Amino acid sequence: MKHVSNIIQLGLKELRSLWHEKILAFFILASFSIMIYSAATAQSRELHNAPIGIVDEDQSPLSARIISAFYGPYFKQPRLISMDEIDPGLDAGDYTFVLDIPPEFQRDVLAGKHPALQVNIDATRMTQAFIGANYIQNIVTGEIAEVVQRHRTGAVLPITLATHVKFNPNLNGIWFGGVMEIISQVTMLSIILTGAALIREREHGTLEHLLVMPLTPFEVMAAKVWANGLVVLVCAALSLQFVVQGALGVPIVGSVPLFLFGAMLHLFSTTSMGILLATVARSMPQFGLLMILVVLPLQMLSGGITPRESMPEIVQNIMLAAPTTHFTALAQAILYRGAGVDVVWPQLTAIMGIGTVFFVGALLRFRASLSSQS
Repeated sequence: MKHVSNIIQLGLKELRSLWHEKILAFFILASFSIMIYSAATAQSRELHNAPIGIVDEDQSPLSARIISAFYGPYFKQPRLISMDEIDPGLDAGDYTFVLDIPPEFQRDVLAGKHPALQVNIDATRMTQAFIGANYIQNIVTGEIAEVVQRHRTGAVLPITLATHVKFNPNLNGIWFGGVMEIISQVTMLSIILTGAALIREREHGTLEHLLVMPLTPFEVMAAKVWANGLVVLVCAALSLQFVVQGALGVPIVGSVPLFLFGAMLHLFSTTSMGILLATVARSMPQFGLLMILVVLPLQMLSGGITPRESMPEIVQNIMLAAPTTHFTALAQAILYRGAGVDVVWPQLTAIMGIGTVFFVGALLRFRASLSSQS
């Protein structure tokens, strides 16, 4: 009970210290509110208000139908331009797409010929360029079919393909970005808070005060883990409720308590990782450089940005040793697909095992660093 009391008291000291760090407290609040909202809404993952210019060299009813078929929210109002304005407009970024309708286009279509339409695409806007080309092809093909056949139809296929989109029927990228940004912030802030707390005590000399007290390295480390992990966990829960579900309107179909339990296990891993990095770094600048080397791969290769299946197999296998890989899969399964414990127990077990390894490794490094200072 004495060890438990020491861990609780040291953890309360960490919380009081964090409360007096107003700038750091503001950084935490901003990370779980402004950063999550802006990250989810700023980057469009679907076609939205794409600027398009059209060169109409045909001036026919068919070309007019094609021009009028481009409407919001996918495209902005098309601008009729001349051939000489294509390259300057693309160079200046005024258009993402420029469609050139050649002369005698309607006559050739009705005559059964196969005239070519030219689509110029600014591929520096990669996401819109990739999706928009298919949109343009479908729109133009549909208008031509309606004119030629007098109704929109296609060739009769021997099968009928029925598409059902589950979990995100409108393919809204905000639903994905908001939750994934919470995972990123949980990982990054938990490592920063615990690592910075240890380095701050070393730089201020308070770590030497702890050495002369009847405290064990386990108690000191466990206090930092639960205190900083609790702060991040509470902020993540509030952000999920008020930012993701409230401001962004993302529906959560799974069990939030189960997600928070998984987040707690994940925080056990990442806070231990933060202490481990702090025992390696001797100053905050060094710690910041280590953060770049560690956090970026954790965020980019865990499956939160791109699917793990699209990565090289060796990368997939290496990232199985990272807690973020299992936490990302767990969060997507619970919050998007409504999975229960019977589905996510392998991820929970893996996170717990990885966290134990990091905690023991950090504890050994912490004891060694304390011994070198005493």
